[in-house]
Amino acid sequence: MDPQNVWNVALKDLKIYAKKTSVIYATVAMPLIVGVGFPLIVNYSLHRSAKALTAAAAPGLMDSFSIWFIVAAAVIPTAIASYSLVGEKIQKSLEPMLATPMSDGDILLGKTLSALIIPMGALYAGAAAFMGLMDHFTYSLLGYYYYPNWDIGAILIAVPFAALLSVEVNVIISSRMTDVRSAQQSGALLMLPFIGVFLASELGFFVLNDTNLLIIAGALAAFSAAMFAVAKATFQREEILTRWR
Repeated sequence: MDPQNVWNVALKDLKIYAKKTSVIYATVAMPLIVGVGFPLIVNYSLHRSAKALTAAAAPGLMDSFSIWFIVAAAVIPTAIASYSLVGEKIQKSLEPMLATPMSDGDILLGKTLSALIIPMGALYAGAAAFMGLMDHFTYSLLGYYYYPNWDIGAILIAVPFAALLSVEVNVIISSRMTDVRSAQQSGALLMLPFIGVFLASELGFFVLNDTNLLIIAGALAAFSAAMFAVAKATFQREEILTRWR
């Protein structure tokens, strides 16, 4: 692979995304909800009554809320990654790139990179707000700053791999579809397994501690690498150029 080609593809896509306000809104909305909305819920619980939230229950509630950063990582790249092929085809910007001598790996890696940069920035900014606000609101209750800790560290390690897996799956889906909305709806289904893991932990089937979160991060990394290999193997630029005319 040629790093310059990869960066050229990523830079071109980033310029396109910067002009799409719907993509920007979709990217920042969920990190804002998780990073600011959930701490406000905790603050409301603290001030609603003296017994609304106890020092014993607060850490568990905060940990449950923090898991949503992994769910968000699986959802946010959908808006960008699903547009990467279908949207460009509609805008007539895909054919010139596919007609170049760049390898399929260069194109796919460039599109993966561009679909990760904005969501990862939004997610980590949301995580910083989440930790800061949670510490601010709960310090008087706990007597110490709860964040940062090992659990949030494990979550922040898992986040990029969840986002990477989402990007690869959505790139594969978008290469097979001709409608942006259909590609986004299909790609959004990836969030269901993550919500299932969250619900299973809440129901007590297993504990999402730092060890299990690191195991999940490792599994996501392996799946991401496998999906990139699948995307590269199934990406057929000739078929895209001819079938979508």
